[in-house]
Amino acid sequence: MKKVVKRTALIVIVVAAIIILINSLYTVKYNNYALVKRFGKVTKVDNEPGLHIKTPFIEDIQLVYSGTRVYDMPTSDVITKDKKSMIADDYVLWRVEDPIKYYKTLGAVDARAEERIDAAVYNATKNTISSMTQDEVIAARGVALTETITNEANSDMSEYGIIILTAEIKALDLPDDNKNAVYERMISERQNIAASYTAKGESEAQIIKNETDKEVTITIAEAEKNAETIIAEGEAEYMRILSEAYNDPAKADFYNYLRGLDALKASLKSNNNILMLDKNSELVKILYGTESETFVDPGNYPDDKEEATEAETTEKKETETTETTNTDTTENTESETTETSETTETTEKSSDSTEKTN
Repeated sequence: MKKVVKRTALIVIVVAAIIILINSLYTVKYNNYALVKRFGKVTKVDNEPGLHIKTPFIEDIQLVYSGTRVYDMPTSDVITKDKKSMIADDYVLWRVEDPIKYYKTLGAVDARAEERIDAAVYNATKNTISSMTQDEVIAARGVALTETITNEANSDMSEYGIIILTAEIKALDLPDDNKNAVYERMISERQNIAASYTAKGESEAQIIKNETDKEVTITIAEAEKNAETIIAEGEAEYMRILSEAYNDPAKADFYNYLRGLDALKASLKSNNNILMLDKNSELVKILYGTESETFVDPGNYPDDKEEATEAETTEKKETETTETTNTDTTENTESETTETSETTETTEKSSDSTEKTN
């Protein structure tokens, strides 16, 4: 009987020891706080991962996650400074910084913490956007707007032992009723900007074109001026060379002789031409080789009819003789004219070569 009692007492002691041991040990995981509470009051906070010891039956353990958490807030309507309505959709990254305050104020309940975060971030978003116009809000989207909202929201969270790492607007949209009006206004503004750039470009293009036209006009005018100067110099040089070529009487007579041949050749192109020449003209000298006195002065015609008849008879005979002589002389003159033309062409070619050389 004693043995049974001893065995039973031993078993009870072992079981009690196991229960005490179990209640004396607790484990702290990574990214967790372990709040050691004695009669509901936090006496110690363990955040080192591993196995820890507590007073059994007197102290309780409550674990609080110390890592970063994500809270996706519901969408909310906000009003800008210029009375434009916008829809903000935020998300928050937060974590527990002071587990004792977190336990005392919120009982370490995550739902209560999210309620406080929701209110703080909404107020911060509303206050920030209401102090800016719609254009300023759109321009500040990103880092600037996120930092402003985060800093203002954190001012209310420190008393709960919570820190908000990021309070960012993931979507900032317009209500459906004024979306089209805003889009049209934005399109109009962009078109005005594009038109101003186009006008500026056209103005600069016109300036460049005018300057180019001015330079072209100046260049052409200078080129024409230089060309006229060169032509005038060439003509002056030509006249100088020509003057030197016919400076002595022999060359001048030869030049007159050539000009007379050219005039005679031009006047005899048709068979029906009649030449009325002065007896002292150069053409008569060419035809007769000397000065001719066989022509009757038109001012010395006879007065009476008999003298006129005799004069006509005499004139006819002289004319026949003259035609015969003219025929022979014309043949000789044509051959001389041909030779003279060849000589003239040779002289002109020499003059052209002299001008080009100069």
